[in-house]
Amino acid sequence: MAKVGYIYRTSHDDSLAEDMAWMSDYGCVQIVEEETAQEKLRPQWKRLLASLDRGDELVVAKFSNAVQGLRELSTLLEFCRVKVVRLISIRDRIDTDDKLFPDTTTSQIMQMFGSLPEEVMVLRRAEAHVQYLQQHVKTTRFKTLTAREKAERENMIVSMYNNGHTLDDIYSLSGFKSRSSVFRILNKYGVKLNRGNFSGPLGKRKPKDADVEGDNNDNEKQD
Repeated sequence: MAKVGYIYRTSHDDSLAEDMAWMSDYGCVQIVEEETAQEKLRPQWKRLLASLDRGDELVVAKFSNAVQGLRELSTLLEFCRVKVVRLISIRDRIDTDDKLFPDTTTSQIMQMFGSLPEEVMVLRRAEAHVQYLQQHVKTTRFKTLTAREKAERENMIVSMYNNGHTLDDIYSLSGFKSRSSVFRILNKYGVKLNRGNFSGPLGKRKPKDADVEGDNNDNEKQD
């Protein structure tokens, strides 16, 4: 008679470590962990069931963590009945020998049956979302340039400007986050800014009230 635990490892379930500790303290000789990549086939789960003998004890974190629907749960219950395997679900607080969780009521068991399909669906959706983010969302990595690389970038900016390239082209290739950095490099090397309507980035504009007051002063001087 052996005690064996099973956990389907999900990336968003914070209770799995606690469940594993419970299984270990309970005396499970082995805790089988199923990876999320095997969610559909569950090879570890199938091998575990095939290895159980009469009188063994199977401990799961939660029924929705072990089976993929009510049909599989029904098959599991029948399997354990025929093989005389004691079945324990930690978070559902169910023990088929009625020893560990004597306070569990019939209404709680019925609630477990009723909520299991929804819990399985939520579990699958959450895992699918995590896998989608891991496969499709690229993480931006910022590189710290060396002194040589900085000098090469600055020379490139100056050379492109002197050879008539547009500011948009220079900015897109520079790697800077703002256009003012491009003008800063050009000013640093004494490049004469003669591109577009302005010779460099726009300065801070005066408030409208100040502009009006300046116009009035000019009119007074003319009078």
